[in-house]
Amino acid sequence: MRDPDPILLTGASGYVGSHLLDELLRRGRSVRALMREPAPGRLPAQVDARKSDAVAGTGLAEALDGCRTAYYLIHSMGSGSGDAAGFARRDREAAVNFGEAARDAGVERVIYLGGLGDETTSEHLRSRHEVGELLRQRVPGLVYVRAAMVIGAGSAAFETIVALVDRVPGMICPRWVSTRTQPIALADIAAYLAAVAGRGDMFGGSFDAGGPDVMTYREMIERIARIRGKRPLIVEVPVLTPRLSSYWLHLVTPVNASVARPLIEGLRNATVARDERLRQLLPLRLTSFEDAARAAMSQSLPVDT
Repeated sequence: MRDPDPILLTGASGYVGSHLLDELLRRGRSVRALMREPAPGRLPAQVDARKSDAVAGTGLAEALDGCRTAYYLIHSMGSGSGDAAGFARRDREAAVNFGEAARDAGVERVIYLGGLGDETTSEHLRSRHEVGELLRQRVPGLVYVRAAMVIGAGSAAFETIVALVDRVPGMICPRWVSTRTQPIALADIAAYLAAVAGRGDMFGGSFDAGGPDVMTYREMIERIARIRGKRPLIVEVPVLTPRLSSYWLHLVTPVNASVARPLIEGLRNATVARDERLRQLLPLRLTSFEDAARAAMSQSLPVDT
């Protein structure tokens, strides 16, 4: 029997959102999807698609009406709006509009996926953290899940590293390749997010989500290279600014420079889970990095920038 209490899902056609949608449906949940431009056949027939624009603030009240739980997976970086530098402003406006509409609709809990890492030196991470704070100010029941790189086909960060391995036999890399990270498989983060909806003891909490493997970005490149049957030469240099790095990535990978620069700024910070509460509360069998990478590379999807 399907749950009569609908869950609102933003970003249902996006990278993480589409997999979360499948997981929620598999668990028998009734899902209402918020989309800027609903189109026939874009989502499964049982999903209630609603037209709304969080940045403009339109359609939110109607979409949230009757929902006690909502997932917030909205971000503007690389949205193609023509104002690359303004992604933080657009995310701020969307979070305020959504949070106020959720509060007014009586939503008890918003589940938000943000990023791991020290936001003080990264505009991207700073914006993701700010969104979480703006949502929590309006919906105290916010559940803030923080993850590092999500390994799956369509991830801008992961596809960038795969493209480097495939296209560049020798890499001059900045010091960020020695930064430690704890990536998580797309299927695992979707399972975590879906499970949170049924846990009242997680209301109002902040949780770090990481996979079973901790590595440096250099080790990540080398592991992907082994899977691809390649042995790239990697040379680390002390100085290579995010701006120069972003232009270089723009030339050799599918990610444009405006998206690459905030991503690179984030790569300078360690993104390792600082606590294990999520794994203790939701003891899932997590996917190894190699298995997640192989699954991702077996698919051919456009990069989600």
